This record gives sequence, structure tokens and C-alpha cells, in this order.
Amino acid sequence: MLNNFLFKHIDNSSLIVFRIIFGLLCFLESVGAIFTGWIKRTLIDPEFTFSFIGFEWLQPLPGNLMYLYYLVMGIFGLFIMVGYKYRFSTIMFTILWAGTYFMQKASYNNHYYLLILLSAIMVFQPANRYYSLDARNNPDIKNISMPNWCRLVFIFQMLIVYSYGAIAKIYPDWLDTTFIEILMKSKQHYFLVGDLLQQKWMHYFLAYGGILFDGLIIPLLLYKPTRKWAFFASIFFHLFNSFVFQVGIFPYLSLAFALFFFEPKTIHQLFLKKKPFYSENKIIIPSYRNLLITVGAIYFTIQIALPLRQHFIKDHVLWTEEGHRLSWRMMLRSKQGFSVFRVVNNRTQKPTNIKLTDYLSNKQIHLVSTKPDVIWQFSQRLKDIYAKKGEDDISVYVDCKISINGSPYKQLIDPDIDLTKVKWNTFKHCDWILPSK
Repeated sequence: MLNNFLFKHIDNSSLIVFRIIFGLLCFLESVGAIFTGWIKRTLIDPEFTFSFIGFEWLQPLPGNLMYLYYLVMGIFGLFIMVGYKYRFSTIMFTILWAGTYFMQKASYNNHYYLLILLSAIMVFQPANRYYSLDARNNPDIKNISMPNWCRLVFIFQMLIVYSYGAIAKIYPDWLDTTFIEILMKSKQHYFLVGDLLQQKWMHYFLAYGGILFDGLIIPLLLYKPTRKWAFFASIFFHLFNSFVFQVGIFPYLSLAFALFFFEPKTIHQLFLKKKPFYSENKIIIPSYRNLLITVGAIYFTIQIALPLRQHFIKDHVLWTEEGHRLSWRMMLRSKQGFSVFRVVNNRTQKPTNIKLTDYLSNKQIHLVSTKPDVIWQFSQRLKDIYAKKGEDDISVYVDCKISINGSPYKQLIDPDIDLTKVKWNTFKHCDWILPSK
């Protein structure tokens, strides 16, 4: 039964079309970062970037070389689109995109993380077997079919993304629309729809519609009688997000996944009529069957487990941010804060309050005022900065207060703890983060 489920061959039109759309979106995301000024603001202007903990060595290239970095990444996106040296191009795009993701937290986005995963999945897909330069240059690889697992891996990945997205929204400030109201206030200047987005009924529609959409869209797309209507709802949902929140390529990438839900014959007729249609449904067991199943099981176990780690860490993830990243917690809270970093020379006991603008961009100042892991990282950086100036025996204390979704400000970090003397715990609670209650 498992062999029939995974290795029955079906027409590959959906994968071929998806490759073209995916490559185009990778190109647009890369060059868009250049022309919108995102690279300059995020990677060039700051003196340094807050990378993921463990990736401190990963910093932007000097000068304007990050423009070249993104241009090369965009070229690989085009190569994916046209199917030129597909495997190499996809590997290189995955590595480069992962590099720019892990080297900075100022513009953290779940969609960026998703693009890493999808790029890595695409490496193993036979997406260049038709309508590609690779197939034209090497006709021996041409094929009109693919094993069923090629579509299932995308469906299961998106099921995980949407399901955790729905579950994360089930908390008081989302359910009573407190957060939605805060989010929509920044959109009141929008042409035509600005006033509409301030209406309370709209807030409830967005709050509960968001939960229902995330929780039900994959099952409704899988069920043939509701598939068409679910797709129309998906178009409205993602275009709305694109217009209101400007979340890059993600809405269009999400719409492209519909290719794997519709019948292969439908996709073939819509996009690749001249391509022969495969209808034999043969079961072909590859020599790498056991390896594929093992790797797939490990990968999806990790994908399911990572978002659950927050439940095994003390206090709430909204407060501590521990377990927040890589967990599909998308646009869930508004967090404001302020912090005072005090450096104490342990020999002279002389305290110095740090002027954050001397070291950080505005975005980075927000990070060191609200996020415990970045506060800890900046404390370590201050220690290194002072050591280079000859002061190698210092302590760093932080007075930080935050407000979540407009709630009263509360102390986040224990102001009596020297943050240069403590470690960051990846999978358990850091006791120097004070309780939320």
C-alpha cells in the first residue's frame, strides 16, 4: 500500500509548471530586495547584523558586495525557471538563501524560512524532465511522469505550515481582536479600504477567518467537491494579504501550490496541452526506496517537532520568544519595548550607559528592546567591543521593559544579572528572563 501511495507514477505537468513559477518568484524575490532598498537597510547600512545564535561568523559581505550576492541568487532563480543545470542551480540558490536568512534577524520572516525548505525540497524533485533547457540539451532525461511522492511532499509541508499557523492564532488577544485592531491601525491611510479595515466587524472577520482558512484550506483543497471553492477563497485570502501586508512572494507561491491539488489532467489541459499526457499509473519502485522513506520520515518528524518545543519551555512564547522561530508563528503580536544597557568596569566599578544609536540601526534597536536572544547577543558583543579597547573585565546589565499588544509595560530581563556571565539555552528556559506574570 505504501508503495502504491508513494511510487505510483502520475503525469508531471504540475511539477513542471510549479518549477517555472517557483524559479520566477525566486528571481523576483532576489532582485526585489535590491530595488526596494531592503539590502541596503538590512545588510549594508548596519555596522553588523544579529545572526542566528551559532552563526555569528555569518556576516554580510563588505561594501556593496551583497548586491552582487543577491544578483547571483536571482540568476540561479532564472536558471531554475528555465531548467538550466537545474540541480546545481537549485542547490546554489538554497545555500545562498539560507545564508542570507541565518545572517540576520532584523527582518525575520516565516516565509523566508519556508523558502529555504521549499528550495531544499526542489533539489530532490525531477522538475527538469520536461520543458527545460536540461531536457533539450540531454533528451535522455526527458520524462512525462513523476512518482506520487513528488506532489505529496509539498502537500504535507503546507499542511504543517497552515495547521500550526491556525493553532498559534488561538489565544486571547487574537480571539478578542485586540491584536488585529492594533495591526489595522497602521493601515488606516490605505486608499479606499483604510476606513473599512478599522471596523470592528472586519476585525472579527479577519481574526476568525484567518483561523478557519489556515485550519481548513488544505483539507478543502484535497476534497474534490470543495476544491474549486477553496481555491477561490485562497485567491482572495492571499491577494488580500499581498495588498494589505506586502509579504513579498509568499501569497503567489502559496497559490502555486494549488497545482498539486487539482487533477493532473486539469493542469495538463490548462498549461501544457502540447505535452503528452501520462495516464498509465505504473508503480515503479526505485533502488533508493528505503533511503527516501527514511529521510522523509526524519525530515517531517523534525518539522512537526520544532513548533512543539515552545510547550516544553517555561512561560509563554509570546513573552520569552523562546521557541518562536521556525514554528510558523506568523503576525501574531505587537511588541513594544525599551532597554538601557549598562556596562560596569569591574575593576573601577564605573558604570556607563550605552547609547544604542552609536552601535545599532533603528530596526536593531527595536530588537534589543524586545527580544531576549538579541539582548543577550548584544551583551556579548559589548563585551568583545570593550575587550578590544583594553577593558576585558566588564559586566553588562540590562533594564528592559516590554508591552505586548498594548498591555502595560513589564520588566523582561532581570536587571541584576550580568548577561556576559550567562549562556543562551536553545531548548530550555533562560532564568534571567523574568516571568510574564
